[in-house]
Order: sequence, then C-alpha cells, then structure tokens
Amino acid sequence: MLRARPRLRVLGPRDVDAVHALIARDPVTHVFVDHRVRLTRLEPRWLGGEMWGFDEGGELISLCHSAANLAPVMSTPAALDAYASRALTQGRRCGSILGPDDEVAGLWQRLRVEWGPARSVRPRQPFMTLSGRPLIARSPDVRRVEASELDVLYPACVAMYTEELGVSPEAAGGAGLYRARVAQLIARGHAFAHIEGGEVLFKAELGPVTPHAAQLQSVWVNSRYRGQGLAAPGVATICASALDDGVPVVSLYVNEHNVAARRTYSRVGFFQTGLFATILF
Repeated sequence: MLRARPRLRVLGPRDVDAVHALIARDPVTHVFVDHRVRLTRLEPRWLGGEMWGFDEGGELISLCHSAANLAPVMSTPAALDAYASRALTQGRRCGSILGPDDEVAGLWQRLRVEWGPARSVRPRQPFMTLSGRPLIARSPDVRRVEASELDVLYPACVAMYTEELGVSPEAAGGAGLYRARVAQLIARGHAFAHIEGGEVLFKAELGPVTPHAAQLQSVWVNSRYRGQGLAAPGVATICASALDDGVPVVSLYVNEHNVAARRTYSRVGFFQTGLFATILF
C-alpha cells in the first residue's frame, strides 16, 4: 500500500475541526493559536495571513500560524523544514516568531541566515500557569477598564509596549491600529487597571482567551509607583476574575532575566510548566 507523503498545505475553514483536535492535545501551551482559530475560523480575510498544516501519512500532525506572528505548534523537524521553506519563499511578513523554545529555536536556525539579524532574541522564557485560586488577596483598586477610559489607558499601553519591546507601537504610522487594539481589549472586558486621578498606576490584560485557558500579558506598573507592591495583588485580581468567568487555567510567559516579575508571579501561585522563546524583528 502506498502511503501519503508528508506535505505542507494552507488550511482553511474546512480544516477547523481537525485543527481543534490537534490543539486539544495541549490547549494551554497553544492558547494563542487556539484563540486565533476560534476567532477567525481560518477565514483568510480575518486571519490576516495563513495557517499552515503539516500532514504525515494523511494525518494533520503540526500547525504554524503565519500572520503578524509566526507561531509553530507541535512541529517535527520535517515540519520545521517545510515551514521554513515556505517562509523563505514568501519573505518575512511577521514581526516575531514565538512559541515553545525548542520549536522556535529550530525554526530560527533555518531562517536566520536570510532573515537575520533579529532585533532581539529571547530564549528560555519561563512559561507559567495558574490553575487554582491565587495565593494572595485581590487588589481592591484593580478593575476592568471602561470604554470611556480609553484615553487614560492608552498612554500606559504605549509606555508598556515601548519598554518591553524596545520600539513604540506608534512607529511607522501604527498609532491608529494599536489604539484600535487597546479599544478592542477594553470592549471585551480584558483590560484591567488601577486608575487614580486620571493616572494609571498598574495595568495588565488578558490576551488570548479560550474555553481552556487565558493568557496574561502586558503587565506594567507606572515607574512612579514601582516597589510599592502593586503588581502581585493586581495580577491576582485579574487571574481571579478569569477563573470566576470559567477559565480553568491562566498562563503567561516572562523573560528569563526578569527575576522580579518571576517572583511576583510565583507569589500569586504560578508554576513554571515549560519554556517559550521569542524572536523580535
């Protein structure tokens, strides 16, 4: 009997069930890609790029989200070869490569000669999860941001982004798109902050959210208030809110060198369960 040869193909709406079945093997680690699939149903006009699938023996065994971010999922060496080949043929269209550290490292090894140098390489980022109640009390001051507070929250979001990524989200005419993204997070109830007198003291967001997990992101404390213990209770508030809403696990990943942040997350009750890596362009 002839066996089907391994191959890469661009996935579409008819593949959604197969994609869900694959991601269901580890929906917490792959919450970002799971969220994108649920949001777009793999419709190209909503995806803003492509979802690549790698078949072996007629079975879907791996994925790679290829849009603003390149994110491999459960990639074998053969799958990484195929993804790199397609990415090199198309040219770089993404702003980052992110995901489990071994897969990102393997993909970057295949791409870096033509795509490098990267602006920042962040290997071995601890991937942490919280599946029970936070270990510390909620902050009484952290709450969901209201739509009318967009103008208050937006500068804090720009500051966080610039500090974390080393470039402003408003660069190259990106202000309108980034502002729309912040407004969308507020509208979904995923933006949280401690605001006093029109000033943001602490903020963070729930990014990807699925029935299986929510990912905490963009945690930031105003430089004027750092060292006052705002971060851990604020994070606890957001995690408790997600759990109250029925999300069973909250995840995050953090730079390995950010010891203070890692201690904060451990205080809240997060445990390291894996490693991520990010390549920024």
